[in-house]
Amino acid sequence: MKKFLVVGLGNIGPKYHNTRHNIGFRILDTLAKEESLTFETEKLGDLTTYKHKGRTILLLKPNTYMNLSGKAVRYWLTKEKVPIENLLIITDDINLPFGTIRVKAKGSAGGHNGLKDIEAQLNTSKYCRFRFGVGAEFSKGRQVDYVLGEWGPEEEAAMPERLDKAIALIKSFTTAGLANTMNTFNGK
Repeated sequence: MKKFLVVGLGNIGPKYHNTRHNIGFRILDTLAKEESLTFETEKLGDLTTYKHKGRTILLLKPNTYMNLSGKAVRYWLTKEKVPIENLLIITDDINLPFGTIRVKAKGSAGGHNGLKDIEAQLNTSKYCRFRFGVGAEFSKGRQVDYVLGEWGPEEEAAMPERLDKAIALIKSFTTAGLANTMNTFNGK
């Protein structure tokens, strides 16, 4: 049976719950709700296991805070013996317009501290990432306030369709593979 680790990045605590930076948590929470899964607090994060078309998919929300996500990723990859090519990191991206999806097999951290820490902990930038666009509607010097800010009414109105697309992407990644997923979802 193939095993996958899908990690949604975010920050723990109620004050971060509905922020742009927590889109990784929100996507996994939506998938868990749709599939009647329950997250349990485990070492370094909240974890649930999802079975889909002969695959075992571990869904992880690290509780290490965004900038230290790599420790949780490394721990669960090692503990569950998941090959790195079966790792998918879900993160926000200010360089993409709201709701735009981009999946890549590798790449730079692009200034994202969570991705920087994962890269440092895994000692490689060759892991799959799913970037969810949050836009860049902020003035100079206000980036932190923006990503830690809550979604606007127009974004919330569009969110259900975007979350459905995100869940379909995760299922595609685990069953159809990276190349097919990139062809189907990138830029959508």
